[in-house]
Amino acid sequence: MQDINEAVNETLNEAAPDDVNADTLRGEPSPAEGTDESSQEGTPASAEGGETILHVSGLTKSYGELRALDGVSFDIPSGRIIGLLGPNGSGKSTFIKIVAGLLTSDAGEVNVLGNPIGVATKALVAYLPERNSIPLHFTVGEAVDFYQDFFPDFDRELALNMLSSLRVDPRLRIKTLSKGTKEKVQLVMVMARRAALYLLDEPISGVDPAARDFIISTILKSHSSKSSVIISTHLITDIETVMDGFILLKDGRVRGIGTPEGLMRSRGQTVDEYFREVFRC
Repeated sequence: MQDINEAVNETLNEAAPDDVNADTLRGEPSPAEGTDESSQEGTPASAEGGETILHVSGLTKSYGELRALDGVSFDIPSGRIIGLLGPNGSGKSTFIKIVAGLLTSDAGEVNVLGNPIGVATKALVAYLPERNSIPLHFTVGEAVDFYQDFFPDFDRELALNMLSSLRVDPRLRIKTLSKGTKEKVQLVMVMARRAALYLLDEPISGVDPAARDFIISTILKSHSSKSSVIISTHLITDIETVMDGFILLKDGRVRGIGTPEGLMRSRGQTVDEYFREVFRC
């Protein structure tokens, strides 16, 4: 595979000549729990540190005449929190569902730790859908039991500790919880897995600021230096401070890829400011 800088430049030059040319996604990761922050100092933005968690090359998906993804290519190394950014209809959810194994692509290559999407990657990927997927008749405790039975990498003690910190009674039924609490419980179930790749589809949309703070702090605390997180969102200001890198999608194509630090150096803009410039009406 060609160097990612060359691939990014080609994509940007073809899609939008004046788009960003920032650092690649192999910048310095945010310190995760158990990671020595000082050990990351001085790591060059182009460093290869960390194995590739997700490899995507030429990914294409259409719904009839609508091209949802059009030749998407990039690699994500371990230990990164990546913002997958774009407005509604940009291809974010389609991309995440393909990586999660819920949709099949029309063309291109996708693998997780070298495994093509399939049975093997189900054990490597933890997926948080945009809408609640826990049966409403379950109690919170039954949801914990279900995840423990279904996912060998599920950390029951971690899940119960997080629920306790939320003061969520395991006897409560999912259908009785507020929207924000449902979101929190589902996030706990997903982040209590010891997965290699976490896919979070709009985890902070429709919840109050306090719930957003909890969700973001949970993501930071739960992922390790050996795993990576992809957060699909259009609420950039809420996650920009925790992102190690970003991928900007527009009309199913990559329109920007890099790090917040690289973007600030190259254009003097925050990711949110650049997003608003690309997608202004």
